[in-house]
Amino acid sequence: MSAPLSVLDLSPISEGETARQALRNSLDLARSAEAWGYKRYWVAEHHFVGVASSSPAVLVGLIAAATNTIRVGSAAVLLGNNTAAQVVEAFGTVEALYPGRIDLGIGRSGQRRVEALRAVAAGTPAPAESKRENVVRDGVVIPAPFDPTGLLTSPRLQASFEALAFPGAQAPDFEQQVDDILSLLNGTHRTRDGIELHASPGEDADVELWVFGSSAGPSAELAGRLGLPFGANYHVAPSSTLDAVEAYRAAFRPSAVLSEPYVVVSADVVAAEDDATARELASTFAHWTHSIRSGHGAIPYPDPATALPLSDADKAVVEDRLITQFVGSPTTVADRLESLQKLTGADELVITGVTHRHEDRLRSYELLAKEWGLPALLAA
Repeated sequence: MSAPLSVLDLSPISEGETARQALRNSLDLARSAEAWGYKRYWVAEHHFVGVASSSPAVLVGLIAAATNTIRVGSAAVLLGNNTAAQVVEAFGTVEALYPGRIDLGIGRSGQRRVEALRAVAAGTPAPAESKRENVVRDGVVIPAPFDPTGLLTSPRLQASFEALAFPGAQAPDFEQQVDDILSLLNGTHRTRDGIELHASPGEDADVELWVFGSSAGPSAELAGRLGLPFGANYHVAPSSTLDAVEAYRAAFRPSAVLSEPYVVVSADVVAAEDDATARELASTFAHWTHSIRSGHGAIPYPDPATALPLSDADKAVVEDRLITQFVGSPTTVADRLESLQKLTGADELVITGVTHRHEDRLRSYELLAKEWGLPALLAA
């Protein structure tokens, strides 16, 4: 297999365990992923739910300290929750201690929620493509789109956004925030009044800036226009991944960072020694994703040994996530990943996977690394 593999870790909290244990598990997985030959170790940003990745910059620093060579970063810092200056200073601090290893991935989910609320208020109907049926292209499932409006407008999500911001605060335009990050990093930042500001640490930090997106929207276009690497999340929005990648490539302009487009595509994976074992380990993925889709937020990851079956109606809510999760033996999973890589033309794949037991998650990543032929270190 030619494309590198990387890890996306949500630091999941398993049923019956704590955030403290989840974070320790993340450090353990990061050290193992480095030894198994994964290229990067990225962490997400989620709040008030059953995962422990609420503070990406802090977690990135801890993981960088626990490892030696693997690149470590965010996928992604949500700019709706952070100012450009806060992001640059935080990641600049980590990069100062672990130079040449830090990735700064950013996303615009805060603005997506504002846009969803405006659409609801205006009575804007869902796009016609939402009625599209599932299709299979070159062995890759492209499911019918999931309408996120109900999720993005849930009272619980509203409460979490309010808890993360000062009353009345409004996030600046995403493109403006990206421009501010770039100018703070390269030392050319000026306020609206023309005052110079220099981030220390942060200015001239050797961080790799990434933009993440889920559709052929502003994020994909901006990443392309600025000549930045782009991450497309097949594991969350599989229906629009191809559109996002195509939009990025169409908008791409060479930059000092990249001479040609560079795309990472994510996939949700559970591998085990055989298909049946993998299916058992992944059997509560539907419960977990349903808790997210229902607007209640991710629950602690359920134990397959005790979880009750979901109803057909509940399964239908997460069908697109179930049919696009790669579950099976190392060969089964690797074959599906290879199909995804070929269809999207991804330069790199980033793997996320959750199981109830930490040892099963470790084993999943280890089996896949060996099957894919990653250049493992001599010892874990």
